[in-house]
Amino acid sequence: MSSRTAPPAARGGLDRYFKISQRGSTLAREVRGGFATFFAMSYIVVLNPLILVGPDGAGTELGIPQVAAATAFVGGILSIIMGVWAKHPFAIATGLGVNALVAATVATHPNLSWPSMMGLVLVAGVIMFVLVLTGFRTAVFNAVPAGLKTAIVVGIGFFITLVGLVNAGFSRPGGTPLALGINGRLSGWPTLVFAVGLLLTIALLVRKAKGAILIGIIVSAVLANILEAVFHIGGQKDATGALVNPTGWSLVVPGANFTWQTPDLSLIGKVDLAAFTPGSLGALAAILLVFVILLSIFFDAMGTMVGLATEAGTIDKDGQIEDVNKVLLVDAAGAIAGGGSSVSSNQIFVESSAGIGEGARTGLAAIVTGLLLIVAMFLSPLVNFVPFEAVAPALVCVGYMMMRQVKNIDWDDMGIALPAFLTVAMMPFTYSIADGIGAGFVSFVFVRLVQGKAKEVHPLMWVVAGLFVVFFSMGLIDGWTGAGA
Repeated sequence: MSSRTAPPAARGGLDRYFKISQRGSTLAREVRGGFATFFAMSYIVVLNPLILVGPDGAGTELGIPQVAAATAFVGGILSIIMGVWAKHPFAIATGLGVNALVAATVATHPNLSWPSMMGLVLVAGVIMFVLVLTGFRTAVFNAVPAGLKTAIVVGIGFFITLVGLVNAGFSRPGGTPLALGINGRLSGWPTLVFAVGLLLTIALLVRKAKGAILIGIIVSAVLANILEAVFHIGGQKDATGALVNPTGWSLVVPGANFTWQTPDLSLIGKVDLAAFTPGSLGALAAILLVFVILLSIFFDAMGTMVGLATEAGTIDKDGQIEDVNKVLLVDAAGAIAGGGSSVSSNQIFVESSAGIGEGARTGLAAIVTGLLLIVAMFLSPLVNFVPFEAVAPALVCVGYMMMRQVKNIDWDDMGIALPAFLTVAMMPFTYSIADGIGAGFVSFVFVRLVQGKAKEVHPLMWVVAGLFVVFFSMGLIDGWTGAGA
């Protein structure tokens, strides 16, 4: 007779479909988790238009209202699909990093239009979709050693902690790469909001209060709105992106003046493949850029998925995630939909960790988040209610939760320990999940080779490590080929 405790009996069709009781959750936790994830990621609806705001070589701009509406719409629909079909608490939205790459590429290539740039994102998404259908992406996931998967979880924990600290103004660029506050001192009301929110969330977690993370976000958001109404603090940057108010709000200026509006979704379908022609980037440069985009979204998503599934308890002792192909297909569709809607690649959002920390374990939470994103499309000021400083405490606390996995790494095996260390260290210090994974994969293959244990390396790990070597060498390749000119 098995010693394992049988899962609780399902309570109705909704419970059975989403496996709410089976995964140790409740309807209330799923709803709270959906709200927590929405509050944690809603800034993307405001931030993405600001990243993609610049004109292309012809002087054409995407438009802030149009990008905001499409960002909320695409993310909402994909999150709902993730919840209904893949049944995981993973929300989807435009991925930071790829959108910055897209914006920088358009800004530095006068012959490249926005539709053509988004066409490259779409092509990368189609390739990734095919890789999932052929089983290649799942095979790569299965080829990664368990110790490296654990390191990815820990690395993401450190990464989202740093994201929280930096965007809350607690840690900023200074005389050293990072320093406490401004010139070694904490300054500004927004940082106070973060500090109050962090202490409150910690206290609630220690006391094991239900809804600790969501309560921390809401209380911090209310405090932020009060402070903004009284002191008119404003944002750190002006419309051009220049820093004008170091003690202001980092990403979103809080405000609660809710008004309904009709969303402008005119960007959907405005995409072409002209980047491959000589009059634009040309075939070679376009192919290299597709490769960079593909590798970034491929491994960003894989790392985020592993980290979130581990924290949610939906990954088994062998490192397998339930319905992993469905998760990967929805994520790949996100790149296609993002490119086709001119909002850049959509992918599993690491801020889903806020909902998971709140207790979300099923796709019902992702549906709640998706519906809230759809509402935000009509009620755009809704996303302004929660500044990032109110969300940052949740990310720091979830980072702690994910870091606890570090005990599961075999630190006595240098073939795992060194690559695991580099994975954990590189994610926050490069501000990239994909770069951290790449450093871990390349070093894992190298150390096993030096140890004389090359036969223990899965063939796909050799392939992926080789691709990452090319990825890390793109600066040299651009110089040799002239593709980056």
